Amino acid sequence: MADFGLYEYQEEVVQRALRGENIIIWLPTGGGKTRAAVYVAKKHLENNPGAKVAVLVNKVHLVDQHYNKEFNPYLGRDYSLVSISGDCDQKDFFGSEVKNSDLVICTAQILENALTNQEEGKHVELSQFTLLIIDECHHTHKEGVYNKIMARYVAQKLKGERRLPQILGLTASPGTGGTKSIKGAVEHVLQICANLDSVIVSSKVYAHELKKKVPRPRKRFDIVDRRPQDPFGDHLKFMMQFIHDFMALGPDFPVREFGTQEYEADVVILEKKGVTDRNRLLSQCALHLRQYNDALLINDTVRMVDAFRVLESYYSTKSSTAMDGTDFFLLGLYQENEVELRKLSGDARFENPKMGKLQNTLLEQFDQGGNSRGILFSKTRKSICCLYDWVSNNPALQRAGIRAAILTGAGNGINYMTQNEQKDTIRNFRLGSLNLLISTSVAEEGLDIPECNLVVRYGLLTNEIAQQQASGRARASDSVYSVVAQAGGREVRRELLNECLEDLTGRAIGEVQRMEPREFQMKITDLQTEALLTRQLAEQLKIKKRSRFNAATVQLSCRGCFLPVALGNDIKVIENAHHVNINPDFERYYKTGGQPALKTFEDWEPGRVISCAACGRQWGMEIIYKKIAMLPILAIENFAMETPEGRKLAKKWKNVEFTITTR
Repeated sequence: MADFGLYEYQEEVVQRALRGENIIIWLPTGGGKTRAAVYVAKKHLENNPGAKVAVLVNKVHLVDQHYNKEFNPYLGRDYSLVSISGDCDQKDFFGSEVKNSDLVICTAQILENALTNQEEGKHVELSQFTLLIIDECHHTHKEGVYNKIMARYVAQKLKGERRLPQILGLTASPGTGGTKSIKGAVEHVLQICANLDSVIVSSKVYAHELKKKVPRPRKRFDIVDRRPQDPFGDHLKFMMQFIHDFMALGPDFPVREFGTQEYEADVVILEKKGVTDRNRLLSQCALHLRQYNDALLINDTVRMVDAFRVLESYYSTKSSTAMDGTDFFLLGLYQENEVELRKLSGDARFENPKMGKLQNTLLEQFDQGGNSRGILFSKTRKSICCLYDWVSNNPALQRAGIRAAILTGAGNGINYMTQNEQKDTIRNFRLGSLNLLISTSVAEEGLDIPECNLVVRYGLLTNEIAQQQASGRARASDSVYSVVAQAGGREVRRELLNECLEDLTGRAIGEVQRMEPREFQMKITDLQTEALLTRQLAEQLKIKKRSRFNAATVQLSCRGCFLPVALGNDIKVIENAHHVNINPDFERYYKTGGQPALKTFEDWEPGRVISCAACGRQWGMEIIYKKIAMLPILAIENFAMETPEGRKLAKKWKNVEFTITTR
């Protein structure tokens, strides 16, 4: 293995995979899991004529990274490789690509779609593969796409199917599954093993070499004192209390602290109650309170002016859509206080002290000159946009040579990125034309930047897996992992708890590895059988739920103004994915807006955003289907459903209680 460049600890962990066993490789971030997987794939292809390998990843940018940096350099000369993600044309002929390739690297969703699509040239079976490599395999649980794929595998295995691929899972941490006990952590690790039908292996003999190869970054807590005065935040809370007084909720609705995630959960429940009770005053006040709470959270995370701009943007369109006394009260409250809020947000005496601490943390690393590179993690897309604006307009940070860019998940909307934008940003960071990524959790897993020497976690509360993944992004020598937080804040407590949970994960894995093979296999089979029965029962309940009401008896109303606009039987599914309204009369209920940032697909291309003509609530978008029909795609979360048993809500179409036919 020396000619392949494997370390001895990597050689150790691949041995059972080379013998054809299903295994999960547990190595820390930066330990070379992917390189070990490349070696297993190489030996598998060499020793098994006609072998076919699939490498599954959970993020689009990892498709190109694995292809360009790992698999193609070592296997491309001797084997046919192809990389496929959602933004490339090959996905439309996935079955054909698999047939003509020795190794396929793709997002897991691409494979899942191909397993369910019966069209010739697109469909594949698990039995076509001889080795399945699953990156970041700790996501193989619950309703995740990895687990959907593996659920098919396990079901076929329990039926006695022998033509199934070997499994190779890769993870830096399976986590504890939310438990804080060793018993619960062991159960969680066993469940991951059962889901992947694999044993979990790690380095024992050469653990000392692994520790030297993967040094931990120097961790520090950059703590700031609580803001002594916050007149801007206090004024927002005064306005929120004014809205609460207007709602007159009474003692049945206790209010938790403004400016917290707990309060946000409360107003989400209030909005739902308002909609289901046909109480528009309650539902609209709850929506506005959530905006004020967002502003408080942003005020606590970044600058006061960022919080003000969020409210300013929200209310900029409200005057044109106000339709009753509730709307005019809420709009008037903001307009009466807008000047004062603007004034307070610009008063530098009361600025967020965390911003100064963050500036010092960045300057300490980047002021040294050289080739410093860092990742600044924050929780929300809004906060990273605000941080980017702050970095870009901060003279001290610009003098230090910081060249920053945003990295968020792929999607639609102003704060999302296209998949190509993600790739370009990561490539520029890797090449050095950018030296600071301001990112949500999309960069926590798998991003391979060996030169990165600073990771900052700013205003984050995450689990032990995310903390380990983020820490592992700092791979340069003498790198720094900084937690910028407020004294006595929850972020510090969570970081310390995560350190304990990381240790608990290691102990749980150790217990699983020490189990007798027969005991382990019995436990795995029991868990797999139980999971299969649970899925079958859940599917039966879903089918029963989806046929609870006749579609013609269900009326869809706008969630914003309660105006009835459609019937359930107006909705059809096209492309096995998009829920459209085929009633031509529906057009009179909506108005069109801007063009979403989406590419053109095989059978459809995006049209314009659509929203309620009466209240402005966004409903979805138009699409041009097969270059002939203009159809409105609807998101059910923007509607209420009037059923024979009362008004109901659903977050996803899969949760509705009537059958929707396919066109």
